[in-house]
Amino acid sequence: MSERAMLVDGFGRRIEYLRLSVTDRCDLRCTYCIPEGFKDFEEPDHWLNFDEIEQLVGAFVRLGVNKIRLTGGEPLLRRNLTELVARLAALPGIGDLSLSTNATQLAKHAAELKALGLNRINVSLDSLDPGKLQRIAGRDCLGKVLSGLMAAKAAGFAQIKINTVVMRGVNDDEIDALLAFCWGHGFTLRLIETMPMGDTGRNAQYVDLQPIRQRLRTQYGLIEGLVAGGGPAQYLTSPDGAFSVGFITPISQHFCTSCNRIRLTVDGTLYLCLGQDEKFEFRTLLRAGALQSDLERHIREAIALKPERHEFKESPHKIIRVMAKTGG
Repeated sequence: MSERAMLVDGFGRRIEYLRLSVTDRCDLRCTYCIPEGFKDFEEPDHWLNFDEIEQLVGAFVRLGVNKIRLTGGEPLLRRNLTELVARLAALPGIGDLSLSTNATQLAKHAAELKALGLNRINVSLDSLDPGKLQRIAGRDCLGKVLSGLMAAKAAGFAQIKINTVVMRGVNDDEIDALLAFCWGHGFTLRLIETMPMGDTGRNAQYVDLQPIRQRLRTQYGLIEGLVAGGGPAQYLTSPDGAFSVGFITPISQHFCTSCNRIRLTVDGTLYLCLGQDEKFEFRTLLRAGALQSDLERHIREAIALKPERHEFKESPHKIIRVMAKTGG
């Protein structure tokens, strides 16, 4: 790819990973994500339709973005999502098309998603205890999540990652149980530090993952490793490569210097950093009939706004929008 076709921000980082939110709705109310009683959802008329999404994603791909992750909210709540998956999978230049989901709807869609060209799935699972998970997620959902996971495994997804947000006094006592579960099923476990996104994120019980990383390395004989996906996790693997555990540490050891990600919300707002407010609005441009050349020019303008780093530690009250509004 020519240098001109690449997206490079003002700090020399190549931008190649777009996280695309297809809805801000979710059927769960995880304590660190959406406040109970939250009503500030985007109007459906403001959602980008599939034609608009395909047009805009196509422009990103022509500029060198090759990884697309569908997120939400809960993306499987978006009606006819499988149609969008098929359309995006057909775009030349996308090397990795993945999905982040809470898996409550996954059992009925996993096989079709795999057949349509979805490459990978990440599943949020914060506890293997049904009562504890209900307290975290606001719903009795463990059975549905496990059914979705097993359906994805049966469908033949080569890589299934389990995302666990670790919270002190909530689920930090389950790390070894989750590790054993994932190791036994061939899933990759990813442990995530809570982020101060909105009041819910700030009120979550933060756990520094660095001591946990050292303990797991020693206790299970893990070594440094790499796992496909292009995200921020740093991995330890078993010596035979059969199991990996990743650590996403935006607070204890941020990864901003290598950030290659941007986030597009369901209403067409591009956020350049999860922990900052820089953004660029694309919906108006799309609905005004912007040409592909116009979109590509505006994308470059947007990328120039990407800040050097977040300020979660220095300014934890800065970001008032909840995670579901930004896109996972």
